[in-house]
Amino acid sequence: MTPPRVVVVGDLITDVVAVLAGPIVTGSDAPAEIRFTGGGQAANTAAWLGALGVPVTLVGAVGDDGPGRDRVAELERGGVDCAVTRVPDVPTGTVLVLATADERTMVTERGANLWLSPAAVDAALAAAPDAGHLHLSGYTLLDAGSRPAGLHALAAASRRGLTISVDAASAAPLQRVGAAAFLGWVRGIDLLLVNAAEARVLAGGLDPAAQGRVLSASARWVVVKRGAAGAVWVDRDAMVAVTPTRRMAVVDPTGAGDAFAAGLLSTWLTGASPEAVLQRAGDLGASAVGRVGARPPA
Repeated sequence: MTPPRVVVVGDLITDVVAVLAGPIVTGSDAPAEIRFTGGGQAANTAAWLGALGVPVTLVGAVGDDGPGRDRVAELERGGVDCAVTRVPDVPTGTVLVLATADERTMVTERGANLWLSPAAVDAALAAAPDAGHLHLSGYTLLDAGSRPAGLHALAAASRRGLTISVDAASAAPLQRVGAAAFLGWVRGIDLLLVNAAEARVLAGGLDPAAQGRVLSASARWVVVKRGAAGAVWVDRDAMVAVTPTRRMAVVDPTGAGDAFAAGLLSTWLTGASPEAVLQRAGDLGASAVGRVGARPPA
């Protein structure tokens, strides 16, 4: 069964990924393998959905520059329909990613992503009458510049009867805006995805099942991602499923959560069980960490 079209709203970025050979030496040099690749939470998820054969539209913004044209072209080659605004005199966003096998740290210039507009969201939804689901990158809500577009996307999708998911994005910006504000923005959505650090910010230092139950006041279903420990699916009545992740040698964890989201959506939207959904999501997330960069193989 093919899922309905997914409209993904959020960041489209150039990643400069440095996979470190060892610890950073403050004030000196550290060897690394460095790649320039496509990035951005929303764009990564859309790319993985396209690779899975899911009809997908990305709504985002880039600069009217070479990197922006490159980022759009590579997504289109991967089967993603791009409803991407080109913003003059503003650069395409860039992220410096310092990655090890255990974690990644990101330094971000969001650039044109801050210029994403409610009108662009409306135009993309009008051009996608076959859309059945909207997936929103939490980064869109976490900056004041793009927040109106993110809130508008949630409201417009609800009016159209689309199911809605939100990926909470990143713990540090969540901490800055505050749990109460973020949970108020997403209240009433169908599915909320959080990793362990984001869950702590939004629900406190509880066990994953308890965190999910707290967050289910805002979302019908909650998935708490725990990396190599797997994931927990919680609904408003009970913990439904706990699934371990397939073990893989980690080269670069960048984008593993975005691949996880794509695997989850591609399965959940066909009506599969929570256990099957988490298994597929975990498998795709595990496959993503075995290579440099956040995108599927070309």
